Amino acid sequence: MNTTVDPTVVLVPGLAPTTVDHWQYLLAQRLPKARIVEPAAHAPLSREARTAALGATVSAIAGPVVLVAHSAGVLTTVHWAQQPTRPILGALLATPPDFELPLPEGFPSRGELERHGWNTIPRQRLPFPSIVAASTNDALASFRRVAGMAEAWGARLVDLGPVRHLNPASGFGHWPDAEGFVNDLSRTQAAPAD
Repeated sequence: MNTTVDPTVVLVPGLAPTTVDHWQYLLAQRLPKARIVEPAAHAPLSREARTAALGATVSAIAGPVVLVAHSAGVLTTVHWAQQPTRPILGALLATPPDFELPLPEGFPSRGELERHGWNTIPRQRLPFPSIVAASTNDALASFRRVAGMAEAWGARLVDLGPVRHLNPASGFGHWPDAEGFVNDLSRTQAAPAD
């Protein structure tokens, strides 16, 4: 008898609010069990507040969990994973930014990011299977630096090609591959249902 339980997919957004045309929001609409982590409104740039919000969301879920993070949500996830509160089946980590180097104009400065706890980026192996989906022309991180992060995290690196930052401004709404990656991670069933 098959006793596997469909996981709850927890979507961890970046610094910008998730809009209805963002692939994470669209993915959440397609999944039977999905939750989007809502960052604290009082501290939108705080890494600590964001990791606390992720921890609270995950802790409130009974059963297996798959994380789906985008942009700064990837860094939220890897910071949180240094002291996870429960087993995670796996994580899809899409287009992580490189907050250790200066970002383009219009984004937070390195100093702002440091003051809010984002640096340095953890380079320890993650305690769950993960897939890093990387762009070859992302203005927020070079492919080479993201490949290094993936290697340090013990993640499978997927080259998405030139998709920029994989967001609505880059022409992505629906990202069809996301659901396939979630299904791959869900099949690992590395963590038992609670």
